Amino acid sequence: MRAAPDSVREEERAARGFEEARALVAVELGEVNRVILDRMQSPVALIPQLAQHIVAAGGKRVRPVLTLLSANLCGHRGGRQIGLAAAVEFIHTATLLHDDVVDDSDLRRGRSTANALWGNKAPVLVGDFLFSRAFQLMVADGSLRVLDVLATASAVIAEGEVMQLVTANDTATTERAYLDMIEAKTAALFRAACQVGAIVADRPAEEEQALAAYGESLGVAFQLIDDALDYSAQQALLGKSVGDDFREGKVTLPVLVAFARGDETERAFWRRTLERLEQEPGDLDHARALLERHGAIAATIRRAEEYGAAARRALAPFPASRYRQALLDIVSFCIARAY
Repeated sequence: MRAAPDSVREEERAARGFEEARALVAVELGEVNRVILDRMQSPVALIPQLAQHIVAAGGKRVRPVLTLLSANLCGHRGGRQIGLAAAVEFIHTATLLHDDVVDDSDLRRGRSTANALWGNKAPVLVGDFLFSRAFQLMVADGSLRVLDVLATASAVIAEGEVMQLVTANDTATTERAYLDMIEAKTAALFRAACQVGAIVADRPAEEEQALAAYGESLGVAFQLIDDALDYSAQQALLGKSVGDDFREGKVTLPVLVAFARGDETERAFWRRTLERLEQEPGDLDHARALLERHGAIAATIRRAEEYGAAARRALAPFPASRYRQALLDIVSFCIARAY
């Protein structure tokens, strides 16, 4: 997918908007990073070594940035958001370690995954360690409400992972079932990351739920764009080789769209390659051609844009401010990655 000049400019503007959003909370994000590095430490040498590997792999810290921006939007002036943003990042990092083992992935953001370097056992156990660190940070915060929101999110994420395991190679999966899965697997943590920002500021239920709705819609949009990028982006942008989802037999929204719009010969192709994982040279190129023929990537991006619009609407209860604008800019950044 080659971006038009206008699309390139829009992507550049969106990227600048995200960097400006990060800059608003740069000092706090530095504190979050220090908490992360401190809490990764253990006398068991393999734990910090492996944890540092995935933390050093990069990433934009989108989820902790959301916690920090949400807390500032709601007027919180204490320091509770720091530990909770670190907890959010630990939950995210633990799920990445577990995901790479489940998916048997060799690369993440262009670097070897922990399981590619250390095998499967150590990343699973270190992921458990990071989950434990996250819960220690939640307990240290002292709020049962915060603990409830983040613990519930952790449980929902695990349910989403199991849902993905069950439906991963099933071309009979409905679009609604797929969206339910990514709402659990991906959007639940976005939702919780934003919601706790309102909780620490002791804001009314309306504002808490508005931020929760914003985070959930943003999380779904984020995942749908990832689905589109897997078949269409360059590796430098994607951080992994194109077609990983295809090779792993994952049935994502672009596939569901092409499957529904295709003829029986095309459906037989998807069943062979994704359900039975009987893949031959040239199959990925053919898959991408089918997605193009049926406008599946464009349809997925449009659906992501609908969720992005819902995320923007969710911020209506909040007056204009630089923090509200930053949250709006993050929506634009997440969508613009597709272009």
